[in-house]
Amino acid sequence: MQRTERFQRAAGAVVGSAVGDALGAPFEFGPRGAFTARFPTPGVGGEMCGGGGWDPGEATDDTQMAVLVAESLLERDGLDLPDIFARFQRWAASEPKDIGLQTEDVLTNGMPWDLAAAIHFQVNRRAAGNGALMRASTSAVHFAPAGREATMDAARRIAALTHGDRAAWEATAIFHELVRVTFEDTDPLAALPDILALVRPDHRDRYATVLAPDWHPDQATEFNGAVWPCLGSAIWALRTTTSFEDAIRAAIDLGGDTDTVAAVTGGLAGAYYGLNAIPTRWTQPLHVPLPGSDGRVLHLADLLHLTHSLGC
Repeated sequence: MQRTERFQRAAGAVVGSAVGDALGAPFEFGPRGAFTARFPTPGVGGEMCGGGGWDPGEATDDTQMAVLVAESLLERDGLDLPDIFARFQRWAASEPKDIGLQTEDVLTNGMPWDLAAAIHFQVNRRAAGNGALMRASTSAVHFAPAGREATMDAARRIAALTHGDRAAWEATAIFHELVRVTFEDTDPLAALPDILALVRPDHRDRYATVLAPDWHPDQATEFNGAVWPCLGSAIWALRTTTSFEDAIRAAIDLGGDTDTVAAVTGGLAGAYYGLNAIPTRWTQPLHVPLPGSDGRVLHLADLLHLTHSLGC
């Protein structure tokens, strides 16, 4: 794949995830079909509407944490797990508008970086939220050139910083590998059987179910804030549509955890269709505040520079 096309796909993944996040945020925990009910005609505009405490085009914790991961990878010249955890802690202490309950507990429970998530899981036994999957776009881009084993390993290790349940690790590893194969000009949906074969055996069947061609989000047995239906819904949105815009619309219309389902969908659809497929009316107002960083706010140009620095 030519370098220009690879950058298009990488930037599509990073920007697409952020766009999905910002578009979905005002509809979080709302009913199904709310996005289409408000914006019935694709392409008309106005969808970056804000609401629910979010400004128009404002990205949430999903993208903020993805940026923190990216900046650690760049400034530490590779994977430095204690550094990522420390950045997460500073961010969490700065009162972001939104932070997952589990993530907040892990980052504020006073435990060291390599024990905090594991101890949370031991106590609560419920740690398979989508909070690690939601932030994976930048790390997926960075580790894609390193190959299948390295990118899936990195995904699991970053996920484990905040999520003690291996189910969350495996979803993030699947996402990483889907992005990598897309960069190799391989159809990610066609690659799913081979990717599932690399999932830990005790989690494989459950992911095979939600990633199957005939699975529909209506069949989910958990709220889509859980990692299984979140990833399954994103794959469903990609599989059943033919454009970036339609995939995002389908994801948000599922209701529930709309910002994260749309962020994961946007990362996959952005990698698949490329940056140029993302409507400019969505990228222009996009901005990513970074609590705990002296008021920094990233815009499209910053995200493109970040993507280029990550190795594409």
